[in-house]
Amino acid sequence: MGINELNNAWIEAGQKVSDLNDKLNVALMDDSFDQAAFADLKEQRDHAKERRDALKDQLNEARAAEVVKMHDNDKEPLNDSQLSLKDKFVKDFKNMVTTGTSGTGNGGLTIPDDIRTTINTLVRQYASLQNLVRVESVTTESGSRVYEKFSDIKPLASLDDETAAIGDNDDPELTTIKYLIKRYAGITTVTNTLLKDTAENILAWLSTWIARKVVVTRNQAILAVMNTASKKPTIAKFDDIKDLELTALDPAINATSSFLTNQSGFAVLAKVKNAMGNYLVQRDPASPEIYRIGGKPVTVVADRWLPDVSSAHPLYYGDFKQAITLFDRENMSLLATNIGAGAYEHDETKIRVIDRFDVEQVDGDAYAVGSFTTVADQTANFQAGAGK
Repeated sequence: MGINELNNAWIEAGQKVSDLNDKLNVALMDDSFDQAAFADLKEQRDHAKERRDALKDQLNEARAAEVVKMHDNDKEPLNDSQLSLKDKFVKDFKNMVTTGTSGTGNGGLTIPDDIRTTINTLVRQYASLQNLVRVESVTTESGSRVYEKFSDIKPLASLDDETAAIGDNDDPELTTIKYLIKRYAGITTVTNTLLKDTAENILAWLSTWIARKVVVTRNQAILAVMNTASKKPTIAKFDDIKDLELTALDPAINATSSFLTNQSGFAVLAKVKNAMGNYLVQRDPASPEIYRIGGKPVTVVADRWLPDVSSAHPLYYGDFKQAITLFDRENMSLLATNIGAGAYEHDETKIRVIDRFDVEQVDGDAYAVGSFTTVADQTANFQAGAGK
């Protein structure tokens, strides 16, 4: 099978995954929900995803093989006018891998802003939890911020007399949040065939690899902070979810709050019914792709990004942007070696990516964390009338 055939097969496989995901969403909202049929659809979708990813890997291998077959005379060097920012970055990257130096000092090769934009776009596509919290760009390794909790804000004084003196506001209850940028790093092994590939393919590989690492790393850090919530209600029945929505948080925060769960948890919640037989989860009439509980939007994240904890599904509720801040140093860098980390012994090249950020809880009262395995329907509060 040639490269073009592999590429077409990969595209078709991706479309099949998308179609099966649509069918799963429709099945979840069907009143006549069939658990066996849903499980079968999910198995088909998972199999389709594995085939899609396998085709992508095979396509990359085929492209790399074609590059290896190319004669050196067919590989024309870039001229000065072709050395754009991305081309220069690829050139520096190749130089770093082959010689261990990149001309940027011991810190490694810094990733340019426009390539970071590509990486951030991929991060959003990978359902990053970062999109739910507040992100603040910082330029220093450490610092502090002073916050006033939303629930502690006092109203302005009412003045009955137009000539009355304006008094001082009540002293707010301020909280100082300190951040300390941490380094998160990962290493991957590359072969020399990568360096013979096109600039576009090298950038695509780097962007995808880094984006996946960033998502997994930052999700883990965000979840570690989210799971320190002081409010952890137990959820076992329909009314527990309503209590979470209506009583767990201050009403001022409740107005901007939303739900967050994983795909397995959503599959359970989507089948829960109230006393009248209506589903707890409802589609937004104006935007059918959005689901709501009691009018509040529900964000569903894949299990791989938001896993179960001790076989229990997570259910977060609150204003996450108010609750948590990710301080982003925005200074990713790459460093390569063919000597350390076992590379010398195996004749390999190791590439290390470093991401710099910190995640801090700003307002612990702005959200609550529940968990559940099953959720019982609300008990019916009516009886059918006797037939006459």
